[in-house]
Amino acid sequence: MASKLISTWIESVPALDEAAMEAARARQQTLTKPPGSLGDLEAISIRLAGIQARPVPAIGGKAVVVMAGDHGVVVEGVSAYPQDVTGQMLLNFLEGGAAINVLARAVGAQVAVVDMGVAAGLPQRNGFLRPHIGDGTANLARGPAMAREQAVRAVEAGGRVALDMIHGGVDLLACGDMGIGNTTSSAAIIAAMVGHSVEEVVGPGTGVSGEALRRKVAVVARALAHNLPDPRDALDVLAKVGGFEIGGIAGAMLAAATQRCAVVVDGVISAAGALIACGLQPRVRDYLFAGHLSVEPGHAVALGALELKPLLDLGLRLGEGTGAVLAMPLIEAAARVLAEMATFESAGVSGREGS
Repeated sequence: MASKLISTWIESVPALDEAAMEAARARQQTLTKPPGSLGDLEAISIRLAGIQARPVPAIGGKAVVVMAGDHGVVVEGVSAYPQDVTGQMLLNFLEGGAAINVLARAVGAQVAVVDMGVAAGLPQRNGFLRPHIGDGTANLARGPAMAREQAVRAVEAGGRVALDMIHGGVDLLACGDMGIGNTTSSAAIIAAMVGHSVEEVVGPGTGVSGEALRRKVAVVARALAHNLPDPRDALDVLAKVGGFEIGGIAGAMLAAATQRCAVVVDGVISAAGALIACGLQPRVRDYLFAGHLSVEPGHAVALGALELKPLLDLGLRLGEGTGAVLAMPLIEAAARVLAEMATFESAGVSGREGS
């Protein structure tokens, strides 16, 4: 069972506003261009109208939430980097020196750094949010990654972070991640939720190959066989093979949908969080945009299950929210075209003959 708060969020996700979408669709037909000539930008603007429940949507505040957590499974040798890197990178985020900081500055998005469960003891800093569910998860290859109660707390904490940002003026939210070992957890979630084989969803992550990659495949297979996560129960999957930061991402997506806030999915870890969120409430999917296509094989599998078309394909596999942030200007451009482009009538341009 979900908690009272999560159940409230599940019940509070509205359907897309069909009247607003129809009005946006009709306005697209009046703009000074051949119908459909802006392709996916037109579809994005129409879905944004449904998300925001207004015929002419607008994107104001933009933000990326970087959820961080450590994973006990790193002791199985599934990563090319030591666990200490998680905490070290959080400090880099707070100093503004990571890729996500640079890209967020480039697109005008704020960055929120969230310690969902980092093992290293980190000092309190301005702008550093610390729900901290625990000092990293347990080794999912030997038993459940976390207790169900911890999974619930992770989803709740992530949701609260998103709500605070939305109430502060954010209406386009990207979900990123940091956590050594989290591509292993993500692969396990995707295999469990989608039903694909482990070999189809496990990728190199931080750069493992050869024997190390084969070991990672075996670890994920063992985790699934040992824990038997139930795909009909998203919280069970999260607790058995997930991560605290993945739960935070799921909670952020779920809570954002209750506020009619669009969310941009990043790479494979963010997509795993999206599967958990949509497992809790399938309508969350309507509020999601896929920022990009990662080279991690599980990402394409997850996006296919979510029926989300990636906006970019740049060969990225960094995480942090980088691909999601890069897609934000496209989503904002779609809204601005609908809002600001002249109509045939206002511009004095002749419309299509026979129309």
